[in-house]
Amino acid sequence: MTAPTVEIYTKFGCGYCYRAKRLLDDKGVEYIEYDITMGGPKRKEMEDRVPGARTVPQILIADKSVGGSDELAALNREGKLDALLGQ
Repeated sequence: MTAPTVEIYTKFGCGYCYRAKRLLDDKGVEYIEYDITMGGPKRKEMEDRVPGARTVPQILIADKSVGGSDELAALNREGKLDALLGQ
């Protein structure tokens, strides 16, 4: 089974971003990180992909938004994250 693409929009110095990336790292998940600290086209892309998103991190698994760090941690606690990650 091929692992789904995991993408995360982050900003420099964001503790929630660090926590989300740490959880993914601990699971051995490869992800694509988009740093939107300075705004730019990736920030617009995030807003287009996740309507209403104003905070980071924004995490997408297989092109579907799962929310931010708290939501990612909740999925993990509930035992649902591994299935989403194809583990």
